[in-house]
Amino acid sequence: MDKPNTECAATHVVVVGGGIVGVTTALELRLRGHEVTLLSMDKPGSQEAASYGNAGWLNPGSVVPLSMPGMWKKIPGYLLASNGPLKLRPSALLQSWQWLLGFVACGATQKRVRRIARALRPFLADSAARHSALAEAAGVPELIEKKGLLVVYPNKAAYEADALAWSLRRENNVVWKTMERAELVALCPELGERYQYGAFIVDGAHCRSPGGYVAALAQYAEKKGVRYISGCAEKFLIDGGKISGVVYNGNKLACDHLVIAGGMGSVELASQIGDKLPLVSERGYHVEVPGAEGGLPIPVMMSDLKFGITPMTGGLRAAGQVEFALKGAAPDWRRARILLDCLREGLPRLKIGGFSTTNHWMGNRPSTPDCLPVIGPSSKVGGVYYATGHGHLGLVSAPLTAEFIARLIAGDAVPEVAPYTVERFCRGGKE
Repeated sequence: MDKPNTECAATHVVVVGGGIVGVTTALELRLRGHEVTLLSMDKPGSQEAASYGNAGWLNPGSVVPLSMPGMWKKIPGYLLASNGPLKLRPSALLQSWQWLLGFVACGATQKRVRRIARALRPFLADSAARHSALAEAAGVPELIEKKGLLVVYPNKAAYEADALAWSLRRENNVVWKTMERAELVALCPELGERYQYGAFIVDGAHCRSPGGYVAALAQYAEKKGVRYISGCAEKFLIDGGKISGVVYNGNKLACDHLVIAGGMGSVELASQIGDKLPLVSERGYHVEVPGAEGGLPIPVMMSDLKFGITPMTGGLRAAGQVEFALKGAAPDWRRARILLDCLREGLPRLKIGGFSTTNHWMGNRPSTPDCLPVIGPSSKVGGVYYATGHGHLGLVSAPLTAEFIARLIAGDAVPEVAPYTVERFCRGGKE
C-alpha cells in the first residue's frame, strides 16, 4: 500500500470528483505509478459531498437492492405519508417519473433482484478489510471499526416477512445470527421495547467519521504525490477521438486518461462527450446528536422505520430518507426532524435534546434506476472512464471501484465490469 508501483507505463490521469470514490481512485492510481491530478470544486471530506453524511455502514448485507418485488404497491403510501422514508416533491415529478418507472421495473421480479444482488456482492464482500487497510495506511485506523451491524424488527413475524431480502443475503454468502430480545438488549441496552427480534451481521463494519476519513485519505494521497486542484471541469479537450485534456477555471490541463467520479455532477460532464447517464439525486438526510455516541455500542438499522443509527466521532448519527426534488431546491429539514423522532422512538431511554441541538445535513446520492453503479470506459471518447452512480453504496464500494478503474487504465481485460458499463443504458434495459 505504501510503495508506488513504478513498473507500469507512467501516464497522467485526471480524476474529477473529491468524494470517497474519486479520492480512493486517485490514490490507487498513484500507488500504481501514475501521475495523478485530483480536480474537485469541493475540498475532499467537506460537507458538500454525499460521502460526508452517510450512515458509515460497511455492510456485506447491502446486496439487497432498494427496488424489490411489490415496490410499486408501496410507493404511493410512501409518498402520501408525511413521515414516510420516501418523499417526492410534486415539482420534481416531471424530471423523475421515467427514472422511477425504471427503478420499479428493475426490482419487479425475483430473477432481476437476484441478478442485481450478485452484481453488488463483489463490492461488499471484503470492503471492511479493504477500508481497514486504507485507514491504516492513512494513519487513521481508529476510523474503521469491525464490530458487526444489527438489524432489528418489532417481532419474529416481521423478520420472516422480510424473507426474500435475507434469502438474497444467504445466496451471496452473508453471515448473520438471529437474536431474541434478551440478546438484543445485551448488545444495545438502550434499545426500545418496540424491538423484540433482530439479525446480527457478523462481518459488518462501520466508519466512525466518513468526512474525516475522506479528508485523511486525500491527505495521504497528496503525500504520495497526487496533485489536488480546486476547480470546476468546464470543458474536455478531445483529439482524434481520445481525451487529451481538461479545461478548468479557464486553465488547460493535459492528460492521457480522465476519470469522471463527480457524483451528480457526472451527468453534465458525461453529456459533454455524448454519454447519457440516467442518474437522479436521491436526497438523503442525517441528524447527529453530539455526545450521545456512547449510548449505542454498534450500528443499528430499524427495519420498520427505514433508517440507520451509527456511533460517530461527532455523536450519534441517524441517517436515511429518500427525497426527490428539483436540482438546487432548498433542503426540507422536516425530513431530518423525522429522523430525530425515529431516533427517539428507537432509543427512548437516551437523552436527546431538541432539533436545534443537533447537527443536521442533506446530500445528493447519485443513483441509477437499476441500483448498480456506472463503472467503465466511455462509449464515445477513448481514455475516459466512469466511476459514479453508486447511490447509497459509495463508501462501501469505493475500494473495488478504484481497483477496477486502475486495471482498465493499465490496459487489462476486466470482464467483471460488464454489469456496470454505461453501454447498458443503450440496451433498453434488456436482461
